[in-house]
Amino acid sequence: MRLCIVIVNYRTPGLVLDAIDSLEGQLEAGLDEIVVVDNDSGDASAEQLERAIAARGLTRFCRVLRSGRNAGFAAGNNIGIRSVDANYYMLLNSDTIVRKGAVRELLAQMQQHPFVGIAGPRIEWPDGRPQASCFRDHSPVSELLSAAKTGPLNSLLRDFDVAMPISDEPCEAEWLSFACVLIRREVFERVGLLDEGYFMYFEDSDFCRAARAAGFRVWYFPDARVVHLHGGSSAFSRAAGAMKKPNAARKSKGGPRAPRYLYASRTRYFHKGYGMLGVLMANAMWCVGHSVARSRELIGRKTPEARDKEWLDNWTDAFRLQP
Repeated sequence: MRLCIVIVNYRTPGLVLDAIDSLEGQLEAGLDEIVVVDNDSGDASAEQLERAIAARGLTRFCRVLRSGRNAGFAAGNNIGIRSVDANYYMLLNSDTIVRKGAVRELLAQMQQHPFVGIAGPRIEWPDGRPQASCFRDHSPVSELLSAAKTGPLNSLLRDFDVAMPISDEPCEAEWLSFACVLIRREVFERVGLLDEGYFMYFEDSDFCRAARAAGFRVWYFPDARVVHLHGGSSAFSRAAGAMKKPNAARKSKGGPRAPRYLYASRTRYFHKGYGMLGVLMANAMWCVGHSVARSRELIGRKTPEARDKEWLDNWTDAFRLQP
């Protein structure tokens, strides 16, 4: 196959069908295939998707695979990747809409730039406003910035800020949002599949880091555009993503408490990249940044943004004490 598009579903069949519908006219039967991996939704999602795919006459290039268990985002994508022998693999969130021409643009860029192993489109809101999708690696210093969320610190340490400035021109990044990403088969052949030790979060930055270490480059091509509804794929993502939407109302309290798998993924990422000392440094730097933010909150200069019990969850998961 030329292209395999993998969409992981967990109780979001309506969103998946919208994503599939957005690909109409962008794929060629016999060359391209969509694989929907149902991550053991337990709510008849797989059957609903199969019926809808058949009713739309899409069975010639779209099928549903049942994972048998919900082992997470990385594991679900790996099932889809293993199922098809293709030159390129597009990992596509269920809560996305692919703008016309985006698939063709990304494939063309990959063919023109053989040094690029991972390519991503401009990710945007439904009204066309861009979302951050190009990033620098997470580091202990970036944890300071993410907790403090203070302009002067961001300016002083801009090279450590994870989110890169949004660009209207193609550019190189250290990692890209896996809401939509196109990956050469050679990347998987050289570095393996996604790390299934991540249930959700950080698997994208981890995989891009491994690809770069193997000699591949990661590039952003904004002429390809994909809408990300930001949070439709999980309950926690919906709650957290709501505050990222344009014109979202400011809150008097921080964000909702994150599920443990976010902190487990964070700890795994820092341990793989920096060792246990790096985990401790990341947590310490986060605490310093949080102290800066709290000081500004207390004098009314800042709205609270830290997640509920974030400081506790960072530390307890680092020592595997959290049940």
